[in-house]
Amino acid sequence: MSALACVAGPLAPPIAATLVRVLGTTLRLTVAGTEAVGRHWAPGRPVIYAVWHGQVLMVPWINERLRASHGARAATVLVSRSRDGEIVARYLSRFGLDSVRGSTSRGGREAGRALVAAVRRGRDIAVVPDGPRGPRGQLQPGVVTLAALTGAPIVPLAVAARPALRLRSWDAFMIPWPFARCAVVFGPPLPVARDAEHERAMKDVARHLDDATAAAERLLAA
Repeated sequence: MSALACVAGPLAPPIAATLVRVLGTTLRLTVAGTEAVGRHWAPGRPVIYAVWHGQVLMVPWINERLRASHGARAATVLVSRSRDGEIVARYLSRFGLDSVRGSTSRGGREAGRALVAAVRRGRDIAVVPDGPRGPRGQLQPGVVTLAALTGAPIVPLAVAARPALRLRSWDAFMIPWPFARCAVVFGPPLPVARDAEHERAMKDVARHLDDATAAAERLLAA
């Protein structure tokens, strides 16, 4: 989440979180797809959220808002062990979200075990499957492995906004302008069987993430 750290770092996480909350109050927000994921919220069945890296800025605020309005739960978020990751973890904590530190390049095995343990304790998990360095929109295998090991379904999550600033970063990091229209779409929960063919499951999850993003964009065009 290095692009998020570029936003949060110079300001310090407490100030960045305050600015995001203030920005959130100005957005004209539309949320779709909560019916299917809500069937997991009510009985406390854990899910694994997946969202593309460039869309993550408002997700902690969205989770906080849905906890108050829809019965969503706080999630445990996978964050890298880098210095940028420390900034991100502190930012997330301002929204009541805890983190597990690790990535494919550093501490991935330990982080994977911690995430499995968190799911088995009933925690929802949030991952950025094309992070922390990309390529943009290219799913890494960890999220599928986690779902297969735990039985928790993957819930594609997409956020779109118009108008929005797009940073010149590898992930085209999105920052909504104040008073923008913002759409949040939850895709259908996707179970992954333990014996699922990994490449096929990865393609299926990536397709559903792209479908959720397209649905969010369509909501803004309506």
